[in-house]
This record gives sequence, C-alpha cells and structure tokens, in this order.
Amino acid sequence: MSRLNTIQVFEHSFLPIEGKFEQRHFVALSKLNALHNYQYFDLKHNGIVFKQFVGVIQVDGLTIEILPKIDKNESETAENKKKWQSALIEMLRVTRKLKVQKVGEANVSKQSIHLLDIYFEWFLSEVQLLIHQGLIKQYYKETGNVKALKGKLEFAGHLSKNLVHKERFYTTHQVYDKDHLVHQVLGQALSIIETFSKGTYLYSKCKTTQLNFPEVKSIQANEATFSRLPKNRKTAPYETALAIARLIILNYAPNIKSGSEQMLALLFDMNSLWEEYILIRLKQVADDKGFKVYGQNSTGFWKNISIRPDIVIEKVDTKETFIIDTKWKNIDNSAPSTNDLRQMYVYNDYWSSTKAMLLYPSNLPSVQDVEFTPFKNQKHACSLGKISVFKDEILNDKIGDEVLGWFEG
Repeated sequence: MSRLNTIQVFEHSFLPIEGKFEQRHFVALSKLNALHNYQYFDLKHNGIVFKQFVGVIQVDGLTIEILPKIDKNESETAENKKKWQSALIEMLRVTRKLKVQKVGEANVSKQSIHLLDIYFEWFLSEVQLLIHQGLIKQYYKETGNVKALKGKLEFAGHLSKNLVHKERFYTTHQVYDKDHLVHQVLGQALSIIETFSKGTYLYSKCKTTQLNFPEVKSIQANEATFSRLPKNRKTAPYETALAIARLIILNYAPNIKSGSEQMLALLFDMNSLWEEYILIRLKQVADDKGFKVYGQNSTGFWKNISIRPDIVIEKVDTKETFIIDTKWKNIDNSAPSTNDLRQMYVYNDYWSSTKAMLLYPSNLPSVQDVEFTPFKNQKHACSLGKISVFKDEILNDKIGDEVLGWFEG
C-alpha cells in the first residue's frame, strides 16, 4: 500500500489551506516552524510559503514532499515533479545523506515512493542486518532490588525499601546484556517508524523487525543522548543505523506544545545540498584532471570574523588557485548581485586566486561557455558559470568534468 494522502510541492511555492491540506495541518506546521526559529516557511493567513528547504514532512496522516526547483515558473506536471524527486534523491545519495543503489531501483515495484519511505526502509534494513550479524551486549550500571548481594549496597535506599523484605538487597551493580543505550536509541526510532508507517507497505517490515529486536527500556533520546553513545570497535557496525536514528528522532515532534499532532520533518537546506553535491562531483574527477579540490576552507578576516568560499581548487602543475561559490538560484535572465561580486573579489585577494566563479544551476541542456572578466584592478577575474542540472532528463553526473573543464585553459 502506498501513501495516498500526499502533496508534492516545490520550494518557494505557496500551499493554501484547501483540499488535503487542512487547518489542523496548518496549525501543526506553524508550531514546527516556531520550534525551528521560523526558518522552514512563511505563514500567511490562508496557507504557507515554503523557503529553500526541501525534503518531506508527515503530519497527522498527511505527507508533504517539498521538491527543489530552479525556475520560479517550474512546471507543476506530475512528470516534472517525478524528475525533480529523482534528482533530490540522487543528490542525497551522492552526498551520503541517503543510501539507495540507483534512483530508478528505489522500490520500483511500489505505485508511489516517497522520501520518508526510503529513509524508513534504509533504517529497517540496517537494523535487520545488525540482528543477522548478532546484536552486541554491553555493561551498564543498574540500581535496584536484587535477591542476592552483588555490587555496591546502597544503604539509604536499602533501609527505606527493604524494612519488610529482609531477603532483598538494594544495590548498584553491573549488568551485561542487550538492554543498553545503543539499542534503546534504535528501539525509539523503530517505535517512531511504527507510528508513521501504518497503512503503508513498510508497516509489516517494521513489526517483523521489532519482533526480532530485543525488549529494551523505552527512552526519549535528545541531542545529549547521542553525544553519550559509545564509539568503539564493537559499536562500529551500528554507525549507519545510529546516524539514521538520530535524523529520525531529532526531527520527530510528538505532541507539539499543547497540540496532539505527531509530526516528522526531514528537511535539507537546498543551498547547502547543492554546494555539497558540486564539491563531491568535483572531487570525484579532480585527480584525473590534475586538480586538488577543497571545501570548508576558511581564513581570518577581521577580529573574530572569518571568511570561507564554498570550494577552493588548486591546479597541480601550475599551482594556480581558483575559487567557486555555488548559488542555488536561476540567474539566466539577470545579473549577479553587487554583494556576490564583492565577495568573489575578496576571495580572490585573500586566496591569491586568479579566477573566481559564481556557479548557478541551469535548465539549459548543454555545457555553456564561460568568460572570466577581470575586475578593474586587472589582477584577477570573475565569471558566471551556468551548469546543466539535468542530462537526458536525469541528474547530470558529469558536472565535475564540465566545471573543471572551464579552469583547464
């Protein structure tokens, strides 16, 4: 069974309160937005306007999938939405925020597949693999009544609890079993998936996984919980499952404030996702083309303020340095902002770069020519790069070759 109660929208679009999107959903999303400093969307009196975040929200039985777009007049056809959904999934896969072999293989047998389902299925598969390999036991301390004296006797607790039951001992002792923090976190994620997968093809898979999973104490994990998780040789196989559990648990908002809505929101800033995607595609081909590529390369600018271009490229044979700043917006019919150009000038100056590029996505089908125009000081230049997002209706996987080709001459 697929998710029938689903709405697909594009980023920066308006979703009115009508049809499947009811007032109760609007109220729930307004609470979610408040919890996240109003960064996800703007609230209007009769609907919401999405910002640059893409992904999926499920609230009170309604799934809202937010897709990327370049053009503000992006076609609303089902075919175009399917193309952008596939592109989003592939970007998340390449940037390792999602694991699928190929977009086309992501549950092709299902009538309709959505991002939430893919994350849930990925997590369930990881947990099933752990169960098959053998779940680990760990030592942890437990305080309570036992029938045989072991560990440290807690005198105050023993006196208050065992005046009648002389045969018991109130102690703090070590336990070695499967009911430990790592499994409790996974158990909480399984419970969330059980709640949100009811009525879908994943529900039976979730229940089967829960039956094979050990009974563990119910917890309410938060950010601090994940910082306490042990990292060692025994827990190494759990890394992926815990990463997905973290994503699910920290983005789950049950009973927001005074409401009764249950909500899960997996949202990604499209600006950051585009930057990461470009960086990874460049790194994949850099060695073969004689380049080194760096991301997150910052330097001091003024007092405690630093500056950081998105991508720094070094040409190995000439030792030349180039700068790329990615922009997720359509600039086909407009000029870059003055602030963006000033920023590129500063990057060139601080990194001793001869060429800088503002890199934009484009719906144009072929590789575009670029022209590096010098700034007035003639020391270095800047260009506008417009790279095709799609190639033959699928996400362009040759972006790295095409972008570095602009810097080879």
